[in-house]
Amino acid sequence: MPKATTVKASRSYNQVLWWLVFGRLAVSVFLLVLSGVPLGHERFGAAEQGSLPIFVTVVALTLIYTIGLQFFRNLPVQAFIQLSVDLLLITWLVWVTGDAWSPFVALYIIHISVASMLLGPKGASFSSVACAVAFTGISIATITGILRPFLQPANEVSIFKAIQTVGLNDIAFLVVGLLAARLAERKTTSEVKLIAATQSLASLRALHERIVESIRSGVVTTDLEGRIYTSNAAAEEITGYKAADLRGQDISILFGNLDSMEEESLKAAAEGIPTPRFEAECLTSEGLPLMLGFSIFPLFDELRQTTGLVITFQDLTRMRSLEASSRRQDRLAAVGRVAASIAHEIRNPLAAMRGSIQVLRSEVGDDSTQAQLMEIILRESDRLNKIITDYLTYARPRAHSLVNVDLKELLSETFTLLRHDPAIRENHILETELPDRPVMVNADPSQLKQVFWNLARNALQAMPDGGTYQATLEQRQNGKLHIVFADSGCGMSAEQVEHLFEPFSSRTGGTGLGLSIVYQIIREHSGTINVSSREGQGTTITIGLPIDSSG
Repeated sequence: MPKATTVKASRSYNQVLWWLVFGRLAVSVFLLVLSGVPLGHERFGAAEQGSLPIFVTVVALTLIYTIGLQFFRNLPVQAFIQLSVDLLLITWLVWVTGDAWSPFVALYIIHISVASMLLGPKGASFSSVACAVAFTGISIATITGILRPFLQPANEVSIFKAIQTVGLNDIAFLVVGLLAARLAERKTTSEVKLIAATQSLASLRALHERIVESIRSGVVTTDLEGRIYTSNAAAEEITGYKAADLRGQDISILFGNLDSMEEESLKAAAEGIPTPRFEAECLTSEGLPLMLGFSIFPLFDELRQTTGLVITFQDLTRMRSLEASSRRQDRLAAVGRVAASIAHEIRNPLAAMRGSIQVLRSEVGDDSTQAQLMEIILRESDRLNKIITDYLTYARPRAHSLVNVDLKELLSETFTLLRHDPAIRENHILETELPDRPVMVNADPSQLKQVFWNLARNALQAMPDGGTYQATLEQRQNGKLHIVFADSGCGMSAEQVEHLFEPFSSRTGGTGLGLSIVYQIIREHSGTINVSSREGQGTTITIGLPIDSSG
């Protein structure tokens, strides 16, 4: 029997014993009052001689039983003792009020009923036999003169009639005991079946909960209004939200608007065809982007009525990131081949052209039109040479040199240089949230400065009318150092974010390789970079670097 069921049964048994204690006291008070009321019957009047001793005895027993119920936990033994003492009290009261002809013989019936409640079928049978023996014994003892009758009958009665009366009462006791035993047996059987059913239901419920909690896919259930009702441990792990925080929230917090997807899924379930698969972008509790693949199923009750939805989902963020990384690497390889060709095919002729123009420039005056045109050619050749250099840097990055470097110091230096940059205006606000102690990591400081600088320049271009650019450095529990760059600029669409780190994706001029180089440097440092952006609401870029990065 489960512990909770045992405790509940023990409390119920204890409650019945308390009712017996106070019920006995109430009966003794009733007898005491009855003894003082003239009812015109000598046998009720005779109770006056024994009512006060019985009342005093019951009060004393009530105190003893109360103490016993408070300090002794063996309730069946206490019940047996109380019923045994009650049998003696009833027998004495019957003797006092006329033995076989006592009006209180009915108390034996009550005794048998209470015994069946407290001691079960065996207790009912034993009580009926004990009551019959006690009643028969006290009656025969008084009829035969062994025990002096406390109250003589009003008229002489024959021995046969007395025996007949005793026999009928004994039969009544035994029949009541038999019926009480059968009822107690049925009650016990029903209770056992109920306990077994309750235990089975509790086991099934516990098994169901363990199965749901063991599933490595996220599982949430909702009502018909789309409010989240339950979520499993995997859902907490994937989304970062606690079950208590999700409960009662609209399902759109995880998957966005599901109206059309819900309709399509329910239609598929009704037609018996495979449930369609969907994908949705959301944010974790920490604001990081998350790609979820999910399916929607109807939630039925016992009558097969739809009461809500069951949504199972998996985290596709890493998979989609790997796919994007693979596509990006293919583009990088193509760019590398193009860059190498450009270097060989353009750089040498460009150097020859620049040298020739310089020779011609020395032969003309400074104020002539030809000199001005030659200066333009020289500047443009320098710009073209820089573009080629950027391509080569991207396609063939130099080997990085890892040293133990303080990220806090690198960020401080970058923002100091940024504050003196000509692109900074009065309505630009630069902020940093850095820890008080140094934050050390193995990295190439010059490459990390290039990352910080490129991200800052990109953020300033997104805030032409001013805004706030903030950098935050913190150490997370996942064993990574997180550097968060946030701007309040124009933001980007989901499609622009997807292609942000691809080469030649610049919208502001230049080579379009700045953020591609950033991505490459972070990847070579075994780091991660995530972008969260919405049009008109700014952009947040989070860089994660392992504390023990080895490149």
